[in-house]
Amino acid sequence: MKRKIQFSLVYRDMWQSSGKYVPRIDQLERIAPVIIDMGCFARIETNGGAFEQVNLLYGENPNNAVRKWTKPFNEAGIQTHMLERALNGIRMYPVPADVRQLMYKVKKAQGVDIARSFCGLNDHRNLELSVKYAKEAGMISQGTLSITHSEVHTIEHFMSVVDKLVEYGTDEICLKDMAGIGRPVSLGLLVSQIKKRHPQIIVQYHGHSGPGFSVASMLEVAKAGADYIDVAMEPLSWGMVHPDVITVQAMLKDAGFDVPEINMNAYMKARALNQEFMDDFLGYFIDPRNRYMSSLLVQSGLPGGMMGSMMADLQGVFEGINRSLEMAGKPSLTIDDLLVKLFEEVSHIWPKLGYPPLVTPFSQYVKNIALLNVMHLLQGKNRYQMIDNNTWDMILGKAGNLPGPLDEEIINLAKSQNREFYSGVPQDNYPNELDKYKAEMKENNWDFGQDDEELFELAMHDRQYRDYKSGIAKKRFDEEIMKLRNTETKPHKKSTNNGVPGENDIIAPYSGKLLLEFNFFNDEKPVEPGQKLEQGDRICYLEANCNYHEIVAVKNGNLDKVFFQHGDIVQKGDIIAKMK
Repeated sequence: MKRKIQFSLVYRDMWQSSGKYVPRIDQLERIAPVIIDMGCFARIETNGGAFEQVNLLYGENPNNAVRKWTKPFNEAGIQTHMLERALNGIRMYPVPADVRQLMYKVKKAQGVDIARSFCGLNDHRNLELSVKYAKEAGMISQGTLSITHSEVHTIEHFMSVVDKLVEYGTDEICLKDMAGIGRPVSLGLLVSQIKKRHPQIIVQYHGHSGPGFSVASMLEVAKAGADYIDVAMEPLSWGMVHPDVITVQAMLKDAGFDVPEINMNAYMKARALNQEFMDDFLGYFIDPRNRYMSSLLVQSGLPGGMMGSMMADLQGVFEGINRSLEMAGKPSLTIDDLLVKLFEEVSHIWPKLGYPPLVTPFSQYVKNIALLNVMHLLQGKNRYQMIDNNTWDMILGKAGNLPGPLDEEIINLAKSQNREFYSGVPQDNYPNELDKYKAEMKENNWDFGQDDEELFELAMHDRQYRDYKSGIAKKRFDEEIMKLRNTETKPHKKSTNNGVPGENDIIAPYSGKLLLEFNFFNDEKPVEPGQKLEQGDRICYLEANCNYHEIVAVKNGNLDKVFFQHGDIVQKGDIIAKMK
């Protein structure tokens, strides 16, 4: 008899691993029945992580979003699951115990079945309350391992965490391979050990595509006894996201497993809806580089879920770094040069910081140190000039035990700043706070909400919730979208022939962004009007369809006019320049 493998669509993570935002409530309501019609998913990841913070950024109520989003799946008998970060709940920094406890009660009442709970350091002490509170609320507890690859992350290391989770009463184990760098054979051996030692435990595998291991890993964990596999779907599969359900289903069927069939008509409809959501506004916040896989991630181990924010960070410092380099008489960098330097710096400092698994929020902490180090090294300064307090909490043990030893350099740096190391239970550092937030709700005459969900939202995301209540969040979001749309649709300049191309005109072959300043790629200077060109000489680049296309001279002659500026958006058929 064929062994059954079931699929979970990680719909939340598909978006979070691609860009800044997730679909609005109205969009989620439109796609839910189509996902159900696909007929191949036993589970859907509906919320958690950054999902509810994003709703607040829109000016939407996240509690309405979760209730409306989970309802159709609940009615269809499809289990829903959320992602939560143990000590950090569903935010980036620690949460008091009473707020953590309320979270599970609220999410269960809103229709969420499974709590996928992970500690970024794999410290079982942080997960003990997650298991306890989830089960008290009537949820399925899915204790989760943050998978990474290092000399300290052995099968024995992971099994020691699994054993404690089972002791606490977890119902399931998830292997969260957030960077997709878990080695397939090792992951198979780990699942075999879990099933051998705890045969009653359900195992689910979650692996990002990133460096390219995850499809092989899915096959290995399936052979070893995994029960559920997380998958994505186009146009938000592969790249920094997850393998597509079509590929995974075909692979496992060929391997002899009992896997569900896919309603391809519904798949194509859901695919079209996702693309529609991207075309509406979500695509503005998706960096094209997140659509690609990269073997560079094998070295750095950075997770797919943070690539969107990381690329935004790099873009933010890119120009400033190059200005500093130019002022110092040094050659400028391309964005790819900077990306490689960042990956190399992450690889350099990660062991020195005790090998914290690079998952939220610890991936951000390590990335932030690495990025600042790169900036300072390029300026001729030393490493570790700036480390924020949350990162220091990780280093000092306030977030949990690091898997490996700290480098002597980091220990001495802490001592030089009179910082004290902590060995107690992390939760003890963060006293209960619900009474404080109850008082604020009463003072503002705010409704506590159904099942105290509004109280929970304030306590979990206080700053964002206040901005939501005041209307500032929606105003900011609307302004951001308007600015981006105006940039895309501003009037296009044409040549003198009333916009009709002539034999001397340089035509845009695609719609995209015009790049005239070549130091994005090398040390060339922009081509200027009056400059003599040979046929085939490069005039500029056009960033389109996730590629950089050379725009070249159509004949020998002089460049007469350029009708756009660097960074302008052009449409296919626009006349970019004219020769004479």
